Amino acid sequence: KIQSADLVIEAVFEDIEVKHGVFCKIEEYSRQDALLSSNTSYLDIDAIASRLKNPSRVFGLHFFSPANVMKLIEIIRCKASSDAVIATGLLFAKRLGKTPVISANAFGFIGNRIYAAYRRQCEFMLEEGASPEQIDQALEEFGFAMGPFAVADMSGLDIAWAMRKNQAATRNPAHRYVHIPDLLCLAGRFGRKTGSGYYQYLEGAKSGVVDPFVKKVIDEASAEKGIPRREFTSQEIVNRVLLTMINEIAHLASEKVVGDVTDCDVALVNGYGFPRWCGGPVFIAREMGKEKLESEIASLAKVSGPGFVQANLDGLFE
Repeated sequence: KIQSADLVIEAVFEDIEVKHGVFCKIEEYSRQDALLSSNTSYLDIDAIASRLKNPSRVFGLHFFSPANVMKLIEIIRCKASSDAVIATGLLFAKRLGKTPVISANAFGFIGNRIYAAYRRQCEFMLEEGASPEQIDQALEEFGFAMGPFAVADMSGLDIAWAMRKNQAATRNPAHRYVHIPDLLCLAGRFGRKTGSGYYQYLEGAKSGVVDPFVKKVIDEASAEKGIPRREFTSQEIVNRVLLTMINEIAHLASEKVVGDVTDCDVALVNGYGFPRWCGGPVFIAREMGKEKLESEIASLAKVSGPGFVQANLDGLFE
């Protein structure tokens, strides 16, 4: 019963007003000293906690789906979260057999923030000449468990689409934005659950197949922006993804979202299918060295266009 619980975890869908309502009910019926946690993936937990009488007992516990299988768990420290609350969260995660990382309360926390930058870079390459299957294959051959477009189809294109629509009013119109995922959603292609997304899913098939419709959408999107399509090598695809991840991790360090940048390697290996034998983006960055990394990210910024901000890399080497 909620009245006797030491910890109450909210896990309703990603709508802040719904979460406010749930937390008000939790506060009404739970013990005054019980810890309260949200399993949100993207929403502002400080905003969720703001209407409660005691926000110091609120923190985030971001489980990864399927929660009974995935080892990673992000523990989100809010502005008012006490040290005792975060320490309790760590102990709880360990009792569950999870691998915890601590993040400040920021959009996407650690894992989804890096993954959003990674996916965005892959969408840039779609516009420039690569195909979904080529990008997925290159990254799977590198060692990722799945490529980003196969992952999108599995999780549902409509989920990310809803988030993009929510952010549309605050998006800088000068920044590069790829419309291809939106066009697929407008065509009713939400991934596996609708039988088509970036790939087509034939009845009974274990995996998707290349769909000419998607190629047509991508070609037309490139032409509309006047982007000449060109050939990509697998190595270039992998390099652009790794450099993007490293750059985003450097931003997380500069913004104090993550205390120890190696936690980002832990998150990506345990929650996002990054090949563990490669160590992680931070390990790769340190192997490359700061001077070479700055030069390569500067080149990446040029091809990525407006909105890609080169990070200060100092935090990766401290």
